[in-house]
Amino acid sequence: MIAADRLPRTGAERLDWLRLARSRGVGPRTFLRLMSRFRSVAEALDALPSLVRDAEACAPDAARREAAAAARAGARMLCLGAADYPAALAEIADPPPLLWALGDPARAAEPGVAVVGARNASASGRRFAATLARDLGAAGWAVVSGLARGIDRAAHEASLETGTVAVVAGGVDVVYPPEHAALAAAIAADGLIVSEAPMGEQPTARSFPRRNRIVAGLSAAVVLVEAAERSGSLITARMALEQGREVMAVPGSPLDPRAAGCNALIREGAALIRSAADVAEALAAPRARRPRPEALPLAPEAPRQPSPPPAGDEAGDEAGRVLSLLGGAPVLFDDLARAAGLSPADLAAVLTELDIDGLIERRPGDLIARLM
Repeated sequence: MIAADRLPRTGAERLDWLRLARSRGVGPRTFLRLMSRFRSVAEALDALPSLVRDAEACAPDAARREAAAAARAGARMLCLGAADYPAALAEIADPPPLLWALGDPARAAEPGVAVVGARNASASGRRFAATLARDLGAAGWAVVSGLARGIDRAAHEASLETGTVAVVAGGVDVVYPPEHAALAAAIAADGLIVSEAPMGEQPTARSFPRRNRIVAGLSAAVVLVEAAERSGSLITARMALEQGREVMAVPGSPLDPRAAGCNALIREGAALIRSAADVAEALAAPRARRPRPEALPLAPEAPRQPSPPPAGDEAGDEAGRVLSLLGGAPVLFDDLARAAGLSPADLAAVLTELDIDGLIERRPGDLIARLM
């Protein structure tokens, strides 16, 4: 945690905080290490080039433009370690150094339960998610989700009156998908929208795993309602387990592919959820068995070689570069980031893609190895 005397108190210090968070080569873990070493963010900025290879401090003008965009949108900056920063999120291993928030930050201070699932959800799945979210809200929980289509939307809409938190992959001033503009406005008015992304940034495929760790980090439990075997919702479940959160799932028909991920989670030890009462009971009771992160069905049974990326596919090029740097002997995350020339956030996104493809293995101590 960042010491209270190192938190920004003036406008200039908050701008420096934003600059350090946006500097090339600085991810959440590096930010924490720098702030634990230096007495102020200004000192950390000055020392950055000598401490982090290929690092480049964010230009003051760029930070001022982002701060101005936030002011126009009515967004508030929540700094890690400050009283208004979500306490639950601060507990995870890689909390965002800052969040932009639209709405009432107190919503993120309430105990939260994440309700996530398929974008192409069935009508019954959406109905169940709405009922679950409504009942969780009535019981005093803030419902957390990702503002996506399907289950996310149903959960947000049903918990607007009691309090909902939307974690978005792009800037808080960017609505994605666009058809959720009215819903986003309603959440900003009565709930909370948060993001670690810069203002105005459009979401990309890599943005969503980073968003998912925040969804899990804000919550005491993650409940999956309809999730296929290779669903992005299972990434949220895995991150929740790694963060020490409870993972729960709603069962579905074995004949429905959208239920395959949920059914597999239950088989591995996730609490079976039929109602909000089941969620409360599972949170109150000590768990004798819970899924192991490595047991989640995120990858094919047998490793396969990655398909050659199409020409000009930057994400594919980076995934191939990272894979080429890995072998059977595990390497440290930070060493791999430096060797690949990627920021910690970008490397984390690439590793998630490779993990889903069954090409790498994560080991304790931030170690990564290639499955040979």
